[in-house]
Amino acid sequence: MSEREADSPLPEPLRTVTPPYGGRPDLEMDVIGWGIFLVMAVVVLPLLPFVLLLWLAAKVVGFVARQMR
Repeated sequence: MSEREADSPLPEPLRTVTPPYGGRPDLEMDVIGWGIFLVMAVVVLPLLPFVLLLWLAAKVVGFVARQMR
């Protein structure tokens, strides 16, 4: 057993015929993702006050229900 094999808990790396993939920035998908985010924000932000009112009403009803026990 060589010194390298004794120090490494990992097996020998897999050798392939394909070159390794280094990756690249994907600007096209970034633009699509930001576009989806902006559309969702435009749709959801106007609904936010109604969601907050419903949440607040649920908290008040829960508090009143606990006080009546």
